[in-house]
Amino acid sequence: MYKVMIVEDEEIIARQMYQYIHDWGFDVKVACQFKNIFQEFQMYQPHLVLLDIKLPYYNGYHWCEQIRKISKVPIIFISSADDNMNIVMAMTMGGDDFISKPFDFSVLIAKMQALLRRTYDFSGTMSLLEYNQVILNSDDCCVSYEDQSIELSKNECKILKVLLENKEKIVSREILMNALWKTDCYIDENTLSVNVNRLRKKLETIGKKDFIKTKKGIGYSLK
Repeated sequence: MYKVMIVEDEEIIARQMYQYIHDWGFDVKVACQFKNIFQEFQMYQPHLVLLDIKLPYYNGYHWCEQIRKISKVPIIFISSADDNMNIVMAMTMGGDDFISKPFDFSVLIAKMQALLRRTYDFSGTMSLLEYNQVILNSDDCCVSYEDQSIELSKNECKILKVLLENKEKIVSREILMNALWKTDCYIDENTLSVNVNRLRKKLETIGKKDFIKTKKGIGYSLK
């Protein structure tokens, strides 16, 4: 079931959108923490975001920019501010579509379905993993911490993904090596150490030092 996040501060409109979209079989969440939309996004991990421009505290452009640092999730702007400048700005900031208020709900559903089909039928499900404010988007191998982000190599991404999926556990070297190479052939264990050290250095560049801890003779865990 696709998850849809509605970021709309007009309560009546938000309620109507929730009911209509829910009736079409979507899992729907209406954001309510307008100071912390980004945090709600991280917690809910929606497949699509419906985002108004005019919001309390920070506008929709701000939140779109924050989301785009870690995710390629489809974003549809919905706003009465439908002049050319705002439409161009919405697309420039990372929006995928723009719907003007007032709108027909059937048009909204049609646009949502088309965008979801284009996004997920071809690229698969997007995946966000988070622990202690470190966020990995495994679809584009991008890791972020606070307001900084960096791209990882495929091997670095796989290592961090496995560690985040087992964030409360110690992950053995054997499990990581299998996730990286999936082979019965002998791989020098030093090769894994080199990849882990490269990942550590990249995490340090975005301000997250000592995030990966070595458990001598066993494997690795997250701090």
